[in-house]
Amino acid sequence: MISKDSKIYIAGHRGMVGSACWRILKSGGYTNLFGKTSKEFDLRDQNAVENLIKTEKPDAIIAAAAKVGGILANDSYPYEFLMDNMLIQNNLIRSAHENAVEKFIFLGSSCIYPKFSHQPIKEEYLLTGELEPTNQWYAIAKISGVKLIEALRKQFNRDYVSLMPTNLYGPNDNFDLKTSHVFPAMLRKFHEAKENNHSKVTLWGSGNPMREFLHVNDLGQAVLFALEHKLDDHLYNVGSGSDITIKALAEMVQKVVGHKGEITWDNTKPDGTPKKLMDSSKLSDKGWKSGIDIENGIKTTYKWFLSHIDSFKELKINTADHRLKSR
Repeated sequence: MISKDSKIYIAGHRGMVGSACWRILKSGGYTNLFGKTSKEFDLRDQNAVENLIKTEKPDAIIAAAAKVGGILANDSYPYEFLMDNMLIQNNLIRSAHENAVEKFIFLGSSCIYPKFSHQPIKEEYLLTGELEPTNQWYAIAKISGVKLIEALRKQFNRDYVSLMPTNLYGPNDNFDLKTSHVFPAMLRKFHEAKENNHSKVTLWGSGNPMREFLHVNDLGQAVLFALEHKLDDHLYNVGSGSDITIKALAEMVQKVVGHKGEITWDNTKPDGTPKKLMDSSKLSDKGWKSGIDIENGIKTTYKWFLSHIDSFKELKINTADHRLKSR
């Protein structure tokens, strides 16, 4: 049974998701959290991960570490997104199982579901159609992690669970224009255009796709919920329950940032999946609910961005050693 003084390892504790989990658990009274930075520790190294889990003996592991990025990064570096993510999650899951870690929470992404899934997307739609080609490499890695969790529950009755969040945003996001997701790239573009005499902002695609967004603190609350409850299935969606067009999101971000210039859309760039709304009722029926609406979420994220303007995170690809570099 997990308690407030249980030892909990948050893999990826400096990233957007991991740092949110750390904040939420700390505020929830958990006192024995630990993490390792990527400079201290390489999660792709099987022996290193095995030794860490044997030595530290955590009661629970939250797997928030991953190589992440938007359409351009996924499409440009398929090997890194597939190989690095499989190594990270496989090492963590294997070591947790072999060292009898009581609780394991695997965090993935809604991109695991087929490109043309029925809407809203239910957990049962996994592997019922083709993936979105532009992020299939990351998706395939995450699907294998979901199946590992399912296998361990089925074969060994482990209390391990996979949470699949929708599109996340919030503090500590990646704001690099070449490797980031739609929201942080958009926020940075509008800010820099405002600073450049409200110059024109060009955004990818048509602006028509529908997307659901979830503040990362709400995901942190879902992780806390999963930690404190024994869930009876292996896979749960985590979403806000509402979606908006990319165009509407752009107008909302533009308003919050205070940009007064023109928005143009580059239709030569891909839109990705036309609509993606998660059905999160399986988890919400258990008692979890999202609590941050997107307008307030944008405002608080922009406030955080401004206060970290000289130090926000950018992820760079280093093809020499097949790694995404953070700075």
